[in-house]
Amino acid sequence: MEEHGREISDLDPPEPSENGLMVAISHRRVHPPFSVVLATVLYCAEFVTAAVLCSMYHKTDDVTWMGFTITFMLLPAVLIQLTLTFIHRDLGRDRPLVLFLHLLLLGPVIRCFEALVVYFKADTKEEPYVTISRKISLKKGQGPMELEVGQAERNLATHRNAFKRTAVIQAFLGSTPQLTLQLYATIQEKYILPTRLALMIITLISITYGALVCSVLAIQIRYDDYKVRLRPAAYFCMIVWRGLEIATRVTALVLFSTALTHWVILVGVANLLLFFFLPWAEFWARKGSLTENVEKNFSKLGTIVVLSMFTLLYACINIFCWSAVQLDLSHRELIERKQRWKRLAIYYCGRFVENFVLITLWYFFKSDFYEYVCAPLLCVQLLICYSLGVFFMLLFYQFFHPCRRLFKYNVHDCLNCVCCRKGRWEPSGRKGEQPTSYSTTATMVLVHDEPLALLNPQNSQIPDLTNELEERETAIVTDMMEAA
Repeated sequence: MEEHGREISDLDPPEPSENGLMVAISHRRVHPPFSVVLATVLYCAEFVTAAVLCSMYHKTDDVTWMGFTITFMLLPAVLIQLTLTFIHRDLGRDRPLVLFLHLLLLGPVIRCFEALVVYFKADTKEEPYVTISRKISLKKGQGPMELEVGQAERNLATHRNAFKRTAVIQAFLGSTPQLTLQLYATIQEKYILPTRLALMIITLISITYGALVCSVLAIQIRYDDYKVRLRPAAYFCMIVWRGLEIATRVTALVLFSTALTHWVILVGVANLLLFFFLPWAEFWARKGSLTENVEKNFSKLGTIVVLSMFTLLYACINIFCWSAVQLDLSHRELIERKQRWKRLAIYYCGRFVENFVLITLWYFFKSDFYEYVCAPLLCVQLLICYSLGVFFMLLFYQFFHPCRRLFKYNVHDCLNCVCCRKGRWEPSGRKGEQPTSYSTTATMVLVHDEPLALLNPQNSQIPDLTNELEERETAIVTDMMEAA
């Protein structure tokens, strides 16, 4: 799950080696750790804004809002400290200052500072490479490449991987329940606090960024052997897709909770249990064995605890948006590499129906607070926004996915198979003929023309078309004479 060699830039022109690989020597320059800085800024901004809001709730004696806000502020912060400590293996090293800062919930700050120090020191001294990363380029005319990874690049890759996981934890174990809570409190109290509005904006940005990280991590893990590069258009499609999907889902849950407060607990618990036990049910159905490579020093009980926490995070992600991965608890990387379009379609169809039912129930049981709100227009807008999110998702997979050439089937093929099925119903088509695929996948292979002798050994000679034409004309004239 490490991204060795993905952040290398300014490569020399590759030269073919004796074994067929393209060797590329990396320069000392490395990419700045923008993802580390962004995740740290979002963590600090959300934590500080939530703390200020808690002090305001304390002054107004809003004990309920204050208690839930503190819970959703501290729970992801503690899990983030444990994640950073576990990934960097600080418990086995003598670093009391770093451990003390983790106890103060300032682990992301010191880790961001360490990443910046590594980045600024990378250009000041020459260092030999520590490993070689082999990647397959998706560009035409380029084959496998060998990339030399230096010590600074490897350390920065470790920091990036750690902060990607903390961004996902912060987004779906802290920001999503925090956004849902504050939006619900705003509707119930019927006024908007500036601090609460700022917190909702920060949490929405954090959730969108966490979902974007989930999509990128899924691509990098699934296509680990390839050099993946995302274009700006791909990022734009993913941001719009994730933003609309999450905003619509949170709004539907909050509106439903304002009308039927106790029933929303049943909806949330049912979703959580479904997505939590689904990977375990598949694991038991396959009769698989637990992976032993999660951590060398873990016992079987420790492995089950780690896998359960990982499954809990997976379930929390799927409550609000598509996780972009399927879990395989028997696999070493815990991720199933195969792209399953059927499961993707089932998820979005089911989620659309669920959102529609929640919004419909809210429309019939809404309170008097919505008298000055056009409820039918709001329902239609929410459904249209969710449909637009799905549209941008299909647009991303069809045209902007960095590895779309490796798909056996793409969105166009799936829609053509489900909706059209022209090959089965057209009378002019041949029996058993498959419809032509116009997707941008790399499933079409050019084959050289084979000799006729190989195609049909008994008729290896080219037939005389003139003699056959004369024989056909003679037969036709004979049939006409007999008919007359």
